[in-house]
Amino acid sequence: MKYTDRKDFLQKIDNAFSINPIVALLGPRQCGKTTLARHYIEQQKEHQAIHYFDLEDPEDLVLFQNPKLVLGGLAGLIVMDEIQRLPEIFPLLRVLVDRASEQQFLLLGSASRDLIQQSSETLAGRISYLEITPFSFKEVQECKKLWIRGGFPKAYLAQTTQQSAAWMKEYIAAFLERDIPNLGLNIPAASLRRFWMMMTDYHGKIFNASEIGRSLGLSGPTMRRYLDVLTGTFMIRQLQPWFENITKRQVKSPKVYFRDSGLLHTLLGIHDENQILRSPKLGASWEGFALESVIRVHQMAQEECFFWAIHEQAEIDLLLFINGERIGFEFKWADFPQLTKSIHSACDLLHLKKCYLVYPGVKRYPLTDKVTAVGLEEYLNQPH
Repeated sequence: MKYTDRKDFLQKIDNAFSINPIVALLGPRQCGKTTLARHYIEQQKEHQAIHYFDLEDPEDLVLFQNPKLVLGGLAGLIVMDEIQRLPEIFPLLRVLVDRASEQQFLLLGSASRDLIQQSSETLAGRISYLEITPFSFKEVQECKKLWIRGGFPKAYLAQTTQQSAAWMKEYIAAFLERDIPNLGLNIPAASLRRFWMMMTDYHGKIFNASEIGRSLGLSGPTMRRYLDVLTGTFMIRQLQPWFENITKRQVKSPKVYFRDSGLLHTLLGIHDENQILRSPKLGASWEGFALESVIRVHQMAQEECFFWAIHEQAEIDLLLFINGERIGFEFKWADFPQLTKSIHSACDLLHLKKCYLVYPGVKRYPLTDKVTAVGLEEYLNQPH
């Protein structure tokens, strides 16, 4: 296959345009949004006029000093890349699509709609959002390489491990020094980098703003703001706790995970399989990768994913609601994981329909009538 095809995403864009005149492709920088847009343009150019604007190009950005003059007379598909550079344009887009049915807008952005607040407020009922991720297992079918390098196309497809690692280091530097300021966020690059490094210790753990703030000499609210920024730029996943109607003391703070394992490994100074296998972060790294892979294969939105825990008693790593049923997931770096009291309690207290104990092996075996141990690759390859 061609890694750049991404046919599922192309179909999602078509489906979204059948509902709304504006479609926003949101995802981290360098995850393949522009390449995907170009493929979509190739499909559409025989059917309608195409107009492409890159808002990181100074010439294109100058044009939008008078956006109504630029866009008002256009018809067809209008593609605007790096839309977070021009959030004040959203009220105009509302006027244009309400007035002219012959315009469609494909917006590409490197920040979530929470960070681009004007879009969600101004364009309600007129815009569809699609999250574009780095490569997933479904696209590349190489679990180990995807885990070690992560899914950013230029890192994953690099010819050598050294080239992949070098690209990731440059990506992190550019993100901190250029991308964050371009979002209008006044955060010192050095402070955010220290916080991001601290997150490598919290990967897969409960976020404690006060504890982290004390370590960095900053306030708890500042730490929560930094976390929201890394979440809004698709670097970190905040997995929210699920609350069940029980009397036991349940965990109320989110867990945090690096969404791309390659970023985690780069910040840890890990670049190949031998290094990760010797690392004390081995289990946490693989378990976070497996969790993210399961979320992606089920195409779950951020707000549809939960974990559940009772303080020092029982927990489940991931809780999803699939076809109206509660499905639990526990992720273990182990040769043959076994049923634990914690999993048993979670099944009972949460009334799980099914629970999967996901591990890096190849055998599938039942542990109870509800709990099944299954290898990650087998689970990702089965129909969903």
